[in-house]
Amino acid sequence: MTLEIRPYDRERDADGLYELKIAFERGLGENTGGDEKAAAYEGKLTDAYRERWLDWVDRCVDADPRCVTVAVDERADDGEGDAGDAGAGDADAGDADAGDEPEAEAVVGYVFVLPERTAMIWDAAVLNEIYVAPDYRGTGVADDLIDAALALAADQDLPLDRIVLDVDPANERAKGFYDRHGFEPWGEMVARPLEDA
Repeated sequence: MTLEIRPYDRERDADGLYELKIAFERGLGENTGGDEKAAAYEGKLTDAYRERWLDWVDRCVDADPRCVTVAVDERADDGEGDAGDAGAGDADAGDADAGDEPEAEAVVGYVFVLPERTAMIWDAAVLNEIYVAPDYRGTGVADDLIDAALALAADQDLPLDRIVLDVDPANERAKGFYDRHGFEPWGEMVARPLEDA
């Protein structure tokens, strides 16, 4: 596995980033909130949402190119199998003919820190999302991504020298990860639907 941690590039990474975004959203719904939450998160994943989300990512990246950092497996396959399988006991891995196309890159993780211009919302840097594809968990990719997020946050001009995020209390794996990286409880978020307004 040859991984590169680098700023997001829409030309190369948009499809892979959005595939991970879908997995992120489905994981939020399936694992931390029951059928109603799962249906709500699944229901928003339309083509219109894809374009709107990627446009928003572009606006954030325009404000600060480091606000979306991706982990890219440079030796991933061409999408016909599971990313990262090359060389995992496959005798033919790496035996490509000289004229074959190079294997495609695959976005296998990302971290999204909101641009500094939003710092006044929480008086801190905001870690919006971090996600690593299941096959790459436990490899250190998430640690590299959180390090990139912390470095960016440290460079932002913040009212409070903090980085905050929303984590579901039922997500023990995420809580353990954030605990390991020095995050502590900082208030509690509440929400309500707007259709009842």
